[in-house]
Amino acid sequence: MHITAALTETKGAPFTLAPLDLDDPRPGEVVVRLVSSGVCHTDLIVRDQWYPVPLPAVLGHEGAGVVETVGDGVTSVAPGDHVVLTFNSCGRCRMCVQGRTAYCDQFFARNFAGTRADGSTPLHRDSGDVHGVFFGQSSFATHALAGEGNVVKVDPAAPLELLGPLGCGVQTGAGGVLNTLRPPAGSSIAVFGAGSVGLSAVMAAVVAGCTTIVAVDLNEQRLELAKEVGATHVVNGAEGDTVERLREITGGLGVDYSLETTAVPAVLRQAVDALNQGGTCGLIGAAAPGTEASIDMSALLFGRSLRGIVEGDSVPQVFIPKLVDLYQQGRFPFDKLIRTYAFEDINQAVEDSEKGTTLKPVLTFEAFGNGGSL
Repeated sequence: MHITAALTETKGAPFTLAPLDLDDPRPGEVVVRLVSSGVCHTDLIVRDQWYPVPLPAVLGHEGAGVVETVGDGVTSVAPGDHVVLTFNSCGRCRMCVQGRTAYCDQFFARNFAGTRADGSTPLHRDSGDVHGVFFGQSSFATHALAGEGNVVKVDPAAPLELLGPLGCGVQTGAGGVLNTLRPPAGSSIAVFGAGSVGLSAVMAAVVAGCTTIVAVDLNEQRLELAKEVGATHVVNGAEGDTVERLREITGGLGVDYSLETTAVPAVLRQAVDALNQGGTCGLIGAAAPGTEASIDMSALLFGRSLRGIVEGDSVPQVFIPKLVDLYQQGRFPFDKLIRTYAFEDINQAVEDSEKGTTLKPVLTFEAFGNGGSL
């Protein structure tokens, strides 16, 4: 199949649109015609080679679209189904069989290798192969080849042009609250970083029934949006002592839960120090490998805990449809985070994201005939 894809040719290079050939699906594989694809922080740090995905490659891992063809043995989706694409997992290892697919023993091989498990890639051009199946999809393209296990069927009434970020960023922030921390109604939480992941966590805290929800950021516009989507308090981290401010908000105790989304070591320290005794901090921010942070061991000793979180501890086939339901009920307005861009404007979307002027860029494919309706 002939497709158009945004190529990452070399470290740090701009994305370039190019024609490629995509393989037909093998057994267990699915070809999806993309309607939209979110642009995620992980795409950009891979472009910059924080994680050594081999180049040239097609990145993108927040795709949403319509199933076009399926390989032999695929039973969970059929041509015409509306789907969200998410991370890949083996489905068979010790972690997957416990329902902890985000911690699959093969997570890095299946999401960052740039090839199928057998070393092949489904993407080709005249000059040779191009690395693909990034997060099992490579959705910066008009069509993506995915595995049945990372394709999630969704309600066809939901807007595919918005749903892509549910596959990673939105599910990560929301799942960090609803699946990992699981705060009881009436509890307090501080979310450090009011980007798309952090604000997804704020909205999830509203769903969970938290009564003190504090968003911490340096950007006043983002803090205003945090209040719009449910934060009861906001703190500008550039103004005064953030930890002391959080203690004031909670009557001197500190928060029950905190979530760190920035990948800044000093902010992680604040997120732990702001906990009350017995509190839990979830770490979501993806730092460069080797990044170290300082933690007060005596603070952890008094019942506090620090927990890393990947993909919101989600089982995507269960969690993503729940988020769609919440959105359709008006209880999870993640569309407030999104600005759409035409696929050919991918570099503008990336620039706006890196400048912080757009929270969650989403690429759309109308110019390539990929609309949201069948």
